[in-house]
Amino acid sequence: MENSMDQNLSLYHIFNTVAEAGNISHAAKELYISQPAISKAVTRLEQNLDTKLFIRSSRGVTLTDSGKMLYEQTNAAFKHLKQAEETIKKNKKLGTGSLKIGVSTTLCKYVLMPYLEKFIKLHPHIKISISCQSTYQTLHLLQNHKVDIGLVGESGRLENFVFSPIGLVEDGFVATPAYLKNLKKRHPEAGKNPFEYANIMLLDQHNVSRRYIDEYMRGNVLSTGQMFNDHVLEVSSMDLLIEFAKIGIGIACVITDFVKNEINDGTLTTIPLSIPIQKREIGFTYLRDYNANKALDAFITFCKKISTP
Repeated sequence: MENSMDQNLSLYHIFNTVAEAGNISHAAKELYISQPAISKAVTRLEQNLDTKLFIRSSRGVTLTDSGKMLYEQTNAAFKHLKQAEETIKKNKKLGTGSLKIGVSTTLCKYVLMPYLEKFIKLHPHIKISISCQSTYQTLHLLQNHKVDIGLVGESGRLENFVFSPIGLVEDGFVATPAYLKNLKKRHPEAGKNPFEYANIMLLDQHNVSRRYIDEYMRGNVLSTGQMFNDHVLEVSSMDLLIEFAKIGIGIACVITDFVKNEINDGTLTTIPLSIPIQKREIGFTYLRDYNANKALDAFITFCKKISTP
């Protein structure tokens, strides 16, 4: 006896239609199949379930107690299916979907926000969630399909990822003019090399920006220990570095693009370097074999257009 739900699905549809019509001939017209085919399908379903579903008469059919119980379930199931179809069609028409973005707090604040503002105006029905953490954590989340796309600094470890650069950022050292002035009063030699005497504030060693600075030092035959004194403060957030620099705690290594206003209004000043730090790329990255996602496709297309000169 056949009792597979998959094979019974079309039989349930026929049963549901007959139950609603109360008449086999009416159901046949609605389904565009013959009355004998309807009767055969109902009989087969009754055999599969080993129970009688309809009481037949000259006026039509009425449900048995078993038929009534089955109809309650099939009617609800087909209503849910219809609602799902309508939702899918509506979502397609509206361009809905979901997009999960991984990004550091700093890049989110200074770079991602303008992108999102423009993207949301074009796609107001896409649900967006943001996961803020370091570049390495973002890559880990991407690898495990926990986020769809990430905004990161180019890390050189993107074999399984597509990296689409959107611009360059420049690292540098900044402090308040008052801090440098007072430092020079305490240590006159600080005018030539403030790094030897100042409090130096850096991102922690797990951060991509910090590792880039460390590579810069090694490339110039210098190490962090050789260039800086022992007064090094490590922080996990560049926003904190900027705020600490602004209140005069020390010299902070930051992305200078993100403190342009403070530099222009004199709140902060840059520390000259004999060898400038080379600019580096930031961009959006995603897995080469990413799961199909219309929201992600729309965002990737948008980013490519807005990043094109």
